[in-house]
Amino acid sequence: MHAEYLRDAAMTAAIFGFFTMNWFGWALEGPPVSWRRWLIGGLVLAGLTCAAGVVVAVLHWSDGTVFDPDTGRVFGIVVGVEFAVAGIGAAVLGWQRRAAWIPVWIAFVVGVHLFPVAAILHYPVIHVVGVLVTAASVAAIPVARRRGLLPSAVVGAGTGVPLVAGGVYSLVSAVVAF
Repeated sequence: MHAEYLRDAAMTAAIFGFFTMNWFGWALEGPPVSWRRWLIGGLVLAGLTCAAGVVVAVLHWSDGTVFDPDTGRVFGIVVGVEFAVAGIGAAVLGWQRRAAWIPVWIAFVVGVHLFPVAAILHYPVIHVVGVLVTAASVAAIPVARRRGLLPSAVVGAGTGVPLVAGGVYSLVSAVVAF
C-alpha cells in the first residue's frame, strides 16, 4: 500500500492535507454544533499534515519520483479533465438552482479522479481514498435530507475524513517506510 517513492508519498500527504482543509472548511458552512470542534481539529491536523508533507518532500526532492514526461502529461490530462467536469457540473447545478449540491458533485468528481491518479502514481492507498470519497458524495444528499443538514456539511466532513486519513498515512509511510 506504500508509494513507490518517498517524495511521492510526501507530496500526497501535502496535497491531501491541503484539500482536506478545504473540505472541512466547506463543512463548517452549517454543521451541527457538535461537529464544529471535530472539524476544527481536522483542519489543524490537515494543516500540519500539509506542512510536514511539504517539508519532507523538499528535503527528498531529488530522491526520485514516478513522474517523468509521460506520466506528468497523463497526470495533467487527468487533473484537467477533473477540473473541467467539476466546473461544468457546478455551472449546470447553479443554472438549475441546485447550488447546494455543488460540493456533492465536486466530491464525486474528486473521488472518481483518484482512481486514475492511484494508477499513475502506483499508489494503492489512493484507490481506498477514492472509494471512500466517492461513497461520501453518493451518500451526502440522502443523509443531509434525512437529518436536515446542509449537503456541504455532510459531504465536507465525509470527504475530509478519508482525505486526512490518506494524508496522514502517506506522511507516516514517507517518514517511517523509507
